[in-house]
Amino acid sequence: MAAAHLLAASTSSSSTAAFRPPLRLRSPAHTPHLRLNRTGRRPFPVVRAAETDAKDAKPKAPEKAPAAGGSSFNQLLGIKGAKQETDIWKIRLQLTKPVTWPPLVWGVLCGAAASGNFHWTVEDVAKSIVCMIMSGPCLTGYTQTINDWYDRDIDAINEPYRPIPSGAISENEVITQIWVLLLAGLGLGALLDVWAGHDFPIVFYLAVGGSLLSYIYSAPPLKLKQNGWIGNFALGASYISLPWWAGQALFGTLTPDIVVLTTLYSIAGLGIAIVNDFKSIEGDRALGLQSLPVAFGMETAKWICVGAIDITQLSVAVPVLPEGPC
Repeated sequence: MAAAHLLAASTSSSSTAAFRPPLRLRSPAHTPHLRLNRTGRRPFPVVRAAETDAKDAKPKAPEKAPAAGGSSFNQLLGIKGAKQETDIWKIRLQLTKPVTWPPLVWGVLCGAAASGNFHWTVEDVAKSIVCMIMSGPCLTGYTQTINDWYDRDIDAINEPYRPIPSGAISENEVITQIWVLLLAGLGLGALLDVWAGHDFPIVFYLAVGGSLLSYIYSAPPLKLKQNGWIGNFALGASYISLPWWAGQALFGTLTPDIVVLTTLYSIAGLGIAIVNDFKSIEGDRALGLQSLPVAFGMETAKWICVGAIDITQLSVAVPVLPEGPC
């Protein structure tokens, strides 16, 4: 449109016509204030379109915005597609990712069964339930919350609508939750040792070891997740070996051969952990984290994932196959 005006002016027959002064861009009368969100961090500055362009501009939905409305069920499980919630207790539950608890609960059951001393009595069932609560809601909840806390910059890229980067929960509330879940898990571990009559508090020390592993997995300076191989194996071990050891130690004796076998079996957990890395490629690459999908590309990482799971399963299944036909 500006070019058309200039062309019309140059072809005007009147030589005495006065030219209009050029338009000048005016700076805003005041600098917009940056407000702090609930986390105490300044949000990214918002660039606003000029008033002359506002009528023609069409708003675009953010590329990473959750589905309209979201799912309350997904929110409670702590998975993608979650409804944006304002209830602080639902947000707290979301941070613990309940969808990740079942493997730990199953591990406790496997360890209890492998001990050979579990019986379907009220006392044994009660012990196993307390051990499941320690492993699942408390210590896995602690692990997931502290991981989200140290991943808040990555989540601001990959999943900006998660509770921490979105400011739905404050920093103090997150830190309080981390400590409450940690202390609750350690307390239940100590209680189980007393209940089982252990001379050595093995369940408590397993809880301490798992909590430390969770911390160095997520937090600097070690931050094991920066290395795709070490980080994913540590994550797999914490989901497979540790709950098994806790269940077996609670009802029987944790022997070296069980420790070795379950540790090797945790290689399958490495493959499972890779699955979680595929959704975070953009943020991991931006912040220099060498997850396996970033280091090798999605295609190669896919086959590493499948191989780690299938080879481990076969290595366990083949030795127990009958030597001859049934």
